[in-house]
Formats: sequence, C-alpha cells, structure tokens
Amino acid sequence: MHTKLYVAIGLLLAASTQALAATTSDGLKLEAIVIGKPERLEVQPAKIMLNTSRQQAQLVVTGVYSGGRVQDLTRAATFASSEPAVVTLRQSVAFPAHDGQAEIRIEVGGLKASVPVEVRGVAKPERVSFEYGTLVALTKQGCNQGACHGSPSGKGGFRLSLRAYDAVLDTETLIREAFNRRTNLFEPERSLLLTKPLMEVAHGGGRRIKVGDPSYELLRDWIAQGCQADPADAPRCVRLEVYPRERVLHRPAHTQQMLVLAHFSDGSVRDVTPLASYSSSDEAIATVDASGLAVGLERGESAVLVRYAQLMETSYLTFLQDVPGFKWPAPKENNFVDGFVFDKLRMLQIAPSELCSDGEFIRRVYLDVIGLLPTPAETQAFLTDPTPNRREQLIDRLLDRPEFARFWAMRWGDLLRLRGSKLTPAGVQKFHHWLVQAVASNMPYDEFARTLITSDGNTFQSPPANFYRALADTADCTETMSQLFLGARIQCAKCHNHPFERWTQDNYYGLGAFFQRVARKKAPAGDEMVIFVNRTGEIVQPRTGKTMKPWLPASGDVSLTDETDRRTALANWLTGPNNPYFARVGVNRIWGHLMGRGIVEPVDDFRDSNPPSIAKLLDALARDLVEHHYDLKHTIRTILVSRTYQLSSHTTPENKDDVKYFSHARARLLGAEQLLDAICQVTGIEEKYAGLPSGTRATELASPDVDNEFLKVFGQPARETPCQCERSGDSNLSQALQMINGPVVHGKVHDANNRLRRLIAAGKTHAEIIDELYRSAFCRAPSDAEMLTALGHVAGSKDSMRGLEDVCWALLNANEFLLQH
Repeated sequence: MHTKLYVAIGLLLAASTQALAATTSDGLKLEAIVIGKPERLEVQPAKIMLNTSRQQAQLVVTGVYSGGRVQDLTRAATFASSEPAVVTLRQSVAFPAHDGQAEIRIEVGGLKASVPVEVRGVAKPERVSFEYGTLVALTKQGCNQGACHGSPSGKGGFRLSLRAYDAVLDTETLIREAFNRRTNLFEPERSLLLTKPLMEVAHGGGRRIKVGDPSYELLRDWIAQGCQADPADAPRCVRLEVYPRERVLHRPAHTQQMLVLAHFSDGSVRDVTPLASYSSSDEAIATVDASGLAVGLERGESAVLVRYAQLMETSYLTFLQDVPGFKWPAPKENNFVDGFVFDKLRMLQIAPSELCSDGEFIRRVYLDVIGLLPTPAETQAFLTDPTPNRREQLIDRLLDRPEFARFWAMRWGDLLRLRGSKLTPAGVQKFHHWLVQAVASNMPYDEFARTLITSDGNTFQSPPANFYRALADTADCTETMSQLFLGARIQCAKCHNHPFERWTQDNYYGLGAFFQRVARKKAPAGDEMVIFVNRTGEIVQPRTGKTMKPWLPASGDVSLTDETDRRTALANWLTGPNNPYFARVGVNRIWGHLMGRGIVEPVDDFRDSNPPSIAKLLDALARDLVEHHYDLKHTIRTILVSRTYQLSSHTTPENKDDVKYFSHARARLLGAEQLLDAICQVTGIEEKYAGLPSGTRATELASPDVDNEFLKVFGQPARETPCQCERSGDSNLSQALQMINGPVVHGKVHDANNRLRRLIAAGKTHAEIIDELYRSAFCRAPSDAEMLTALGHVAGSKDSMRGLEDVCWALLNANEFLLQH
C-alpha cells in the first residue's frame, strides 16, 4: 500500500511540475524539454541531511548523453518520496516532515535514480538568524538595494545598509529604531515590514513579496520570535558552493537549475537556493529567475553571479545551438592566439571573416602601433613587396620606430594623469620623457609597475615620483593602483562592501594601509615636490573604528616592521609570477587597444560578474607575458602577427552579430590624436601647438594642456581619473560639425601650402592628385568608379581647385578615413 501511495504522489507531483514549468518564477515562458535518450542520470545532492524543520533541499537532475553532452532534466523528472511522513516534495524540492530516513526516487527518460534522505530535529524549534535569515530575505527582495532603502539616506525614513553589508546598522534600524514600529510582535503578519512589500499598505517599491515565499516566512517567524539579533557565538557562513560551477548546454538543452549550499563555521551545510540572489552577466544570452533557474536565449556565454549574505560565487554557463549548414572553414593559425580564438568560434559555430587586404593591414597596424597613417610611399613599398612574411617584417620595423614609444607613452599618460594642473608643466615633461624612455627601452612590465609604486624623492630629479604627485591622498593611491594593476574598480568599497564583487570595506582599507605613510612636501625651491615615506601612520576603518593591517588579495593580512616601506611588500606581491591579476590585466589592456575591445571589457573591470569572453586566451597571454619576463613588446607582437588581429572588418551573415568573440576586426573611430595627425598627414599641413616646436604631432603631446578644441571634441581625456573610460570613442553631433565645417578641416583643406597645391605646382594631373589623396587617406588606390566620380566633379566645378578641395574634404569625412578598420 505504501508503494502505491508514494507512486501516486510522485505522479501527481510530476504533473504539477510540468504545469508549473511552463513559466519561470519571473514569468518567462519556457520551451518544453526534449528528453531524448540519456545514457545515465546524475543527481545533486547525492544524499540529503535535513537537520531542522526549516531546512529544505533542491534536487538537480542531469541527463548525460552519448558524446558527453549533458542536459538539466530537473523540470522533466518525476520525484517520489518512499516515506511521505518523513520527507515531502514540492516539485524538485524536498522538505522535512518527521525525523527518520527515506528515499527520494527520480525517474526520467526511462532511467531511474534515488537519493537517501535523513531527517533530524524536526520537533526542535529553530531560531531565525538575523544575518542569515532576516537580512538575507530583505536582500533577496531587493529592499536594501541602492535604489531603495539601501541608499545612503534610505527611503521614507527607513534606511538599511547596502545589500546588508553592515549588520550593526541593520540591527539598530530593524530592532531598535522608531520604537520598533516596523514590526508587530503580537501580530507578525500585520508588521509594516511585511504589509508594505505585500502592498497591503501603500509602498513606493511596489509588490516585492508573496505570502508563502521563503523570504516571507523567514521575516514573519523572526518577528514572531521577538526580533532577536544573533548571539555573538552564532556560526558564520564561511563558504558558498554553487552547482553547477561550469556547464556547456547544447540545444535542445537550454535551461539549468542552480543548487546553492552555504557552509558554516560549525561544519553545518544548508541549502540556500531559494534565498540566494541571482544575476546574469549577459541578459541577451541567458536570464535567471529568483528560484535559480537559468534559461538560455541565444548562443553564447553568461556568468550567473550568486550572492548569499556577503558571500558570492559564479556559475559559468555556455549555450550552444547548431547553425543549419554550418561548416568550419579551418583557417590557418599563425600562433596560439588563433588557436584559442578559433576554438571558441568553432564551439559557438561562428565562422571568422577572411583576412584583411594588405592595404587595410598596413593602415590598421600603423595606426595601432605608432598612431600615424603610412605615407603613400610606405604603402606602395609594402604593397609591392614580394616577401611572403612582409606583414611580420613590417610589424618588427614599426615596433622599433621612435613613434612607437611616443604613442604608447601617450596612452600611459592618460592612465597616470599627466597634466600640468596636477604635476606642473615641468613635471609633466619630465614624467612624459621618462615614460617615452621606458617604452623605447622596453622596460619589463613588472619593473615598470614596481618603479611607479615604490617611487620617492624629488619629482624633478626622480620623474616616477610624479606618480604620487598626481594622486591626492591614500584613497586616491589605493583606487588608482587597484584599477591600473589589478583591474579592480574598488571605489564602491570605500563606503560599503562592493555590491558586484568580493571586495569588502575591510579589504579597501587594508590595501590603503600600504599607502597611508606616503607623504608629500614642497621642495625648498621651485615647483618641485618631494615624495617620502613616514615611519608611522595607520589607517582606520571608519565604520568599525578598527586599525587596519596591510592586506593583500588571496594572501590576507601582512605583518611588517615600522622600518619597512610597505609599498615594497605590495610591489613584490603584485609583480610576482603567480599573481592572479597583474599579468592578466596588463595583456588585456594591450588586447583592448589593438582589437578595439578587451577580452574582459571594460579592460579595467575584472570581476566575477564580468567574465572574460575567451578565458583560456587571457590566461595563455598572461602566462606568455610572465614566461617572456614581462616583455610588453613581445605581447604586442604576438597579437599583431596572429590571424585574429589580421581578420577583415567586413562581416559575414554568420558573424555579423558577434560583438565579443573577435570573429572579425572591430571598426571604431580613430582616437582624437590619431585623427588630428591623420588630417595633417593627408592635407600636408601641420597643427600648431602653443609653446611647442613646429612639427609636433598630437600623438607626441605630453598632456592635454595645449587646450585644443578639436582634440577635446573627439574624446581626448581630461586625465582626472585612471579609468580608460575617460577616452571616449563614441561619435556625436559636435564631431560631425567639426569635420563638416570646423576650422581644422576647413583651414587645412584651403591652406595655400597644402598637399593639393604642392601637387598642382609640381605639374600633377587631376587623376594623379586624386590617386595620391586616396593613397594618403585610405592606403589604397581609388577604384575606377571612384576615380570617374572624382574627375567628373572636378571637371564640373567652375574652379578645378575648388573641385579638388571638395574631393579632399569628402575623403576626410568618409567612414573609411574616420574609422580604424
């Protein structure tokens, strides 16, 4: 009879599961699961222990198919309890009913599996934890987000700490503040803490909860138990475990149920799947609902960030789908870069574009390596060079040119904030000269970072010390170092735990302890400044009042004597070969510059919720950099010689939607300095900069102090922060007006000494002049149709000079000129 009973219950629950599975908890319609013929089933957890009446267990059923493919079958499986009096089931979730032992039996696709269950302590009342119950429930419902009661000033007189980072503040707010008016101990269900999010009482945040939700039950029971804070010896959550950690799902597989386990300091483990908060790194690829069900929408990858209390972990999901008629073209691989990129493209069934033409390549590589266009003579020499490896030879020549050092020093100047208002004009020139020399001598990246971080002395005599002159205080030092060399935007952690990353407020001030003793004083004469290190000086965490020891990620607190320059310990850790951040951030910056997008994008925003698009490539480039003793020029060359870098920017129907896997070159607006220099090159008229020698190029400028309006309009950064985002690459109306009728273009096109007039004076024909203009601007000859159109316009003009000026103006305003492609 018992057998018939649990089978009947199982069938009933299975039918219920299928009905409920039509939509996610967020209302997204789901496709039916195509079960097929799995070879075996895997069930997590393999065994279940329920130690209190509040505990529950999410079951995740995976079908394993031939060839190793997997599919989440949780929604399609039937579940039955061998002892309903001991354990009951609601869909795929087990709940305790009475102490004892039971078995949950699972069936799907003609296969069966079972999970043993032990239930204890059901009769013993369990106290609701304030931190891991009440605060987690409020976080789950979004009550303490920045846009709601988690904002610094709160909402409606009710303030919570952002995502429950400050349990002390929340204890005061929820237990003691306002005479405890938000809770009703005698009628818990009538508490404002419940009636407002239920919308039984007007609530600006709308409906956030439903009766019967796990969060509702926790809040109600905590109030009913007297709104108690946690005792001092309460177990702490020390680790979060997420299943699956990583998974590749090939359609028809397209959903994945998460399982989240919280490990506590007393050795206990609790299933917190319904209480964890979930977010997808790419909502266009996959969404995830409140119950932890991820749904794939498109081909691609998404990282599901899982938060519980102050802990977070990430599950990496890849969703694949066969493309009708897809055939991998098997392009030639030039080096390991192509191997990793093509592996990812082949898996996603995205065919790469063809190689770019030689004309496109020379223009692209000149702009990327030295910031300038090639001359027509340089272009012609390259295009007629019969050497098979002429591209590699050109790359080597460009890397050895002096313009390479000046152009890349400019890019470092952006990040290190070289400008007169921070360093004085003389300091800018000295620091800029040092940067040019560092790039020209190919100073190893680890030495470069170490020199900056440990720099001191007179800023005129020791130019790297200007690194600290540009930084206002300890907080500025901490945030700049983190963003430059760790790829971490930790500014949020200054006031509260980072909402999207593992950085805590303690971590922020622990890192700050390395810079707290850095001091500055004016030199006896002139505008010089002296950077030095005090022997004393500690940093205090403002929220807790605790004196913070120097702290390093993945290493913890560091004990140092007062005689030690703490920055040396930081630099040693940072530049060590096993540092998980330094080399990866360095190569990602280079990749982002050369490819128009980082493997991690933005290039200085490394976090679990912003995963690399091709993680294996990033790791391989970082290893290669370390193995070659932090030789940045070697890394640049490695990327440039790859087929991936040399792919055409012309997309195909198969890869036109790809924006992050590098199946084609990314067309992008030239940088402000590149564009101004290019206009000068095509027209043959230099730009004049006050106080600088004739012939100075925009890409050679030490700082934006020249106050050039054209450069500002096209995104030259003000150098106020270390963020790469200061350099804008977006187009706007002001830029269009500058190019169409601005003084720079207009003046150079009509200048009496420009290229046009020199060519006319040399006796060149209209066709020869047009040909040279095309080669100057586009690094190619005009097509027959383009030549006929241009000649026709010149012939139809009242003044042939004006007609030629029109052609030059048109070329400068063409996308082919304005874009790096």
